Amino acid sequence: MTNIVDVKVPDIGDFKDVPIIEIAVKPGDVVKIDDPLLTLESDKASMEVPSPSAGTVKEVLVKVGDRVGKDKLIVRLEGGDVPSTAQAAPAVMHQQEAAEPPPSAAPVAAPQKSGGPAIADFSGAHASPAIRRLARELDIDLNAIKGTGEKGRVTKEDLKASLGGGAKGSSAGAPAGGMGIPEIPAVDFSKFGPVEIKPMVRIKRISGPFLHRAWLNIPHVTHNDDADISEIEKYRKELDDAGKADKKKPYRVSLLPFLMKASVNALKAFPDFNTSLTPEKDALVYKKFYNIGIAVDTPEGLVVPVVKDVDRKGIIEICRELGDISAKARDGKLTPAEMQGATFTISSLGGIGGSAFTPIVNAPEVAILGVVRSKMAPVWNGESFVPRLMLPLCLSYDHRVIDGAAAARFARHLATVLEDVRRLVL
Repeated sequence: MTNIVDVKVPDIGDFKDVPIIEIAVKPGDVVKIDDPLLTLESDKASMEVPSPSAGTVKEVLVKVGDRVGKDKLIVRLEGGDVPSTAQAAPAVMHQQEAAEPPPSAAPVAAPQKSGGPAIADFSGAHASPAIRRLARELDIDLNAIKGTGEKGRVTKEDLKASLGGGAKGSSAGAPAGGMGIPEIPAVDFSKFGPVEIKPMVRIKRISGPFLHRAWLNIPHVTHNDDADISEIEKYRKELDDAGKADKKKPYRVSLLPFLMKASVNALKAFPDFNTSLTPEKDALVYKKFYNIGIAVDTPEGLVVPVVKDVDRKGIIEICRELGDISAKARDGKLTPAEMQGATFTISSLGGIGGSAFTPIVNAPEVAILGVVRSKMAPVWNGESFVPRLMLPLCLSYDHRVIDGAAAARFARHLATVLEDVRRLVL
């Protein structure tokens, strides 16, 4: 008897009634486990729904423009090797620093129901999800546009040209970029020498506009300080040696869990840093939970998984969790739920180097901590200079919410906690 697998939409976090923007299969197609079946796109991210089983597509039960949620039946597979009703593997979110949904305490617009405007079928167009979204917002038919990008891909400039707003059609004095910012003029570099065009990886293509939006909308300021981590480094090495010797499940202990615990301590002492602006920008949402986003470098770009309830976890528990989510991040297996809910983010370049940098605030958060490689430095102890291991701290913040004096106090408090490991338990 032929085995039929009913594939349903997996858990996609807080997203509901999410529109389908692409369907990757049709009846008769042969798929393998984890092959993409369709792509969903919320106002925050695009998500691919992978196949939970190998088999042949017997029936596709949805179409482009349909709005779906968890457990919606989408595809039937024939010859699958899983039970007759299957939940698809976790949807993979294809965006990084803007994965944060609006704070639960803030006013949230009601989700659009299926009776809303129909979504154009752009499944035959060669364009990225961001371009598809922009085309729908501008009411442009992508199918009627000839792309000028690599291999005929439709670009943002193609959309502008279709509206008469491209470089050739715009008036000399009118800015062509967003928020009144003129576009950088296009340059044909092949005139000067050999060139090669390589497409950006998907995560960077999708996260780029969100980073740009955060940079344009948030008045960034970065405050720098140094923490003496000489003592905490000794303790870290002791824990790391014990972790590597664990016979059941070895683990590594980095400085990051200590930074996370120290950040929670500072967030409790300075609650304004654990807030978000309301949509009206006239009030703050104070969060009574402490979820820390961790920027992870992967072969496909930067992603930010979130460790929940850091205030309730010990150093060893956090170490084990970081090991698990870092591996999932590198393998591209993070689920949307694992990239949502952060109240504060840490971006660490300590394993690479540098002396300082300006991390971009991960909106709707109001602050982000960046750290670089620690170094030995002579420190005056009142009688003489002694060698101490110093860690540079780079705190970027939203100046609409946080002023310079508060940022300086937060960074100094954070440094003080890191300088005495006993303070982490207070």
